[in-house]
Amino acid sequence: MARSNQINMTEGPIFLKLLQFSIPLIFSSLLQLLFNAADIVVVGRFAGDNSLAAVGSTGSLINLLINLFTGLSIGTNVLAANYFGAGKSRELKATVHTSILLSILSGILLTGVGIVGSKYILILMQAPHEVLKLATLYLRIYFAGITSTMVYNFGSALLRAKGDTQRPLYILFLAGILNVILNLIFVICFKMGVAGVAWATVISQTLSAILVIILLVKEKDDFHLDFKKLKISMPIFTNIVKIGLPAGFQGIMFSFSNVIIQSSINSFGAIMIAGNSAAVNLEGFVYTSMNGFSQGSLTFCSQNLGARKIDRIKKLVWISQFSIIVIGALLSGIFLLFGPQLLGFYTKNPLVIEKGMSRLWVIFTTYYLCGMMDGLANSIRGIGHSLMPVISSLLGACIFRIIWLSTIFQIPKFHQPFTIFLSYPISWILTFIANVIFYNIYVNQLENENKLLKKSN
Repeated sequence: MARSNQINMTEGPIFLKLLQFSIPLIFSSLLQLLFNAADIVVVGRFAGDNSLAAVGSTGSLINLLINLFTGLSIGTNVLAANYFGAGKSRELKATVHTSILLSILSGILLTGVGIVGSKYILILMQAPHEVLKLATLYLRIYFAGITSTMVYNFGSALLRAKGDTQRPLYILFLAGILNVILNLIFVICFKMGVAGVAWATVISQTLSAILVIILLVKEKDDFHLDFKKLKISMPIFTNIVKIGLPAGFQGIMFSFSNVIIQSSINSFGAIMIAGNSAAVNLEGFVYTSMNGFSQGSLTFCSQNLGARKIDRIKKLVWISQFSIIVIGALLSGIFLLFGPQLLGFYTKNPLVIEKGMSRLWVIFTTYYLCGMMDGLANSIRGIGHSLMPVISSLLGACIFRIIWLSTIFQIPKFHQPFTIFLSYPISWILTFIANVIFYNIYVNQLENENKLLKKSN
C-alpha cells in the first residue's frame, strides 16, 4: 500500500491525482511568494523607494546565477520519478545521495560567484548610482546563504518525485513565518534596511534546508538519506546533467533576456524600477499557480514514462494545459482588476503604482500563454527530452527579446517601457508553437517504441 505522502501517478483518475499533487505545490509557491512579498513590502514601506528598487532589481540577476543549478534539481526530480515509477530501488537510492551532495557543492560555488561578481554585473545592468550600493549589499548577503537554498531545492525535488508536495508546504510555512518576523525585527526595530531583509531571507532558507534534510533522513523507503553514503555516482550524475543541464540553460537564457530587459527598464530611473519590481512580484502569484500544474505534468510524465504508459501521458498533457489556461486567465483578471490596490501594499507613491500598472496591463492580459509554454516544456522534459525546449526557448524567447530590444525598442517612437513589456507575450507565443511541434514528434516516437516492444514480446 502506498504511503500517504506518496502519489502513484501511473494508475487512477488523472485529473484528481494532478490536483492532489499540484494544489499543495501551488500553496507552497504562493506562501513563498507571500513571504518574499513581505520582504518587498517591509523594505518599501520602512526603508524607502531606493531600497525597494535595490531589492526588486536583483531578482533577474539572482535567477541568472542560480538557474543552472535549479535546472539540475529538475534533472533530479525527473530521474527520481522515473526510477520510482519503474521500481528501480538501487538507482533511486543513488539518485538521492548524489543529488544532496551535488546541492551542497552547487551552493558553495554560487556563494563565491555571487559575492565576488554581484557589483560588476549590476554595473553592467546599468543599475542607478543611488541603487547600486544597496543592491550589491543585498546580493552579497543573499549569496552567502545560497547553499541552504540549493539543499532545499534538491531535497524538495526528491520528495516531489514520489508525489510528496504536502510536507514541503509545511516547511515553507514555518520558514516563511520566521522570515516575516525577522523582516519586521531587522528592518523596523534595528533599522537594518536591505541588509535586514537579506539576513532574514538567509536565516529562513537555512531553516528550510535543515527541515527537508530531516525529512529525508527519517524516510524509511528508497528516499532515505544516509550521510555516510553521500557520494557522486557518475552514472546518476551523468543522467541528472543530461536532463537538468539543458533545463538550467533554458532558465539561464530566460534570465539573461530578463537581465537585458531589466537593464532597459533601469534606464528609465528609480521610480520605473520600483514600479516594475512591485508588478513583477505580483505576477509571481499568478505564475506559480500555473506552474503548480506545470510541475505536476513534469513528475506525472516522468513516472508514467518509467511505467511505459504513453496514453496516460497524452491525456495528462491536455488536462494540465486546460488547467493552466483556466487558472491563469482567472487569476490574471482578478489581479488586474485590483492592481492599484495590490500595488499599494508595496508603496504609497502614486507614480510607482502608475508605472507598475503599465506593466500589469500587458502581462496579465496574456499571462496564460507563459503558463502553457512552460507546461508543455516540462511535459517534454518529463518524457526524457530536455534539449529541444532549450532550443525553442533560445530562439523564441532569448534571441527574439534581444533582437526586439536592439531594434524595435531603439526606434525613438517606440523607446518606452510598453515596448519592453510587449516582448514578453510575443516570445511566449513563438516558444509555445515550437514546443507543440517537438512534443508531438516525441510522443509519436514513444508510441512507435511501445508498438515495437509489444511485437517483440
